[in-house]
Amino acid sequence: MTAFHIIRKRLLSLVFVVIGVSIITFIVSNLIPGDPARLVAGERATDEIVQAMRAKLGLDLPLYEQYWRYFKGLLQGDLGTSIRTGRPVLHDLLVFFPATLELALVALVFSVLIGVPLGVLSAVYKDSWIDHICRWLSVSGISMPAFWLGLGLIVIFYSQLGLFPAGGRLSQGLSPPEHISGFYMLDALLQGQWQLFFNAAQHMVLPAITLGFVHLGVVSRQIRSAMLEQLNEDYLRTVKAYGLPRGRVIFRYALPNALLPSITVIGLSLGDLLYGAVLTETVFAWPGMGLYVVDSIQALDFPAVMGFAILVSFIYVLLNLCVDLLYRFVDPRIKEVG
Repeated sequence: MTAFHIIRKRLLSLVFVVIGVSIITFIVSNLIPGDPARLVAGERATDEIVQAMRAKLGLDLPLYEQYWRYFKGLLQGDLGTSIRTGRPVLHDLLVFFPATLELALVALVFSVLIGVPLGVLSAVYKDSWIDHICRWLSVSGISMPAFWLGLGLIVIFYSQLGLFPAGGRLSQGLSPPEHISGFYMLDALLQGQWQLFFNAAQHMVLPAITLGFVHLGVVSRQIRSAMLEQLNEDYLRTVKAYGLPRGRVIFRYALPNALLPSITVIGLSLGDLLYGAVLTETVFAWPGMGLYVVDSIQALDFPAVMGFAILVSFIYVLLNLCVDLLYRFVDPRIKEVG
């Protein structure tokens, strides 16, 4: 399959993903008990005011009409208007997106830097005590709830040791750096504001560990499986027969080939991290899309919740496309056909 066919296939699937996600989130949003019009109008509002608000928000229309109006807006890049803020949902999400993306990227780097060595150690020392410890850490990462880990880190490293802040992107009294990328650490670094950089980095540590710990286990298990497969290949036996040092055999030959099938897992982890940031941002009061969508759920702000799901699903499919293209680039065994 050529690169053109891959791009066409992924873009076609993107259409069906957006349609499917929009239908599911629309149905689920309308199954949630509560009346958004009542929340917007206020508890003391009369029934006439609530009915007028329902008409203004389009909530008095049949559900199929409400969805059709929403879907026509999607075709034009309009995710609707937030009931809670009164602003376009796309505008709100783009404002909060850099904070979530910065957190997700740092968490991904953490999971790869820790998960890959754990997977290598676990495979090289298979069935030893090192392997058991690495596998225990992997299973713990996959099974441990993010909110529980986040609260535990806050208790230990903030309340008890006072090493890291408990929430937010910057300490009170500090102003964000001038907006360049929306990433506080990068923007502060580019502008030479070292105090802001280190402060933002300190605030990043606990949320990034919490968010990345789950995918640390996923990466570690994938690397372990791929490394075990490579270590049993005939070409490695030949390399060992030449008397090369064990470290060179592992890191020069086995690990690069083991990383190839792991590209998919690592690449798609970024999409999972964007979704997974919801709980982490809530625990650490991180001002990103996750905290925004939680506040929107509490306010029954259906357009904001649906917009978040559609935007992240859109990004996920694009990441899938990028991973497929990258895999073709780094693996010479994949040949173009057609």
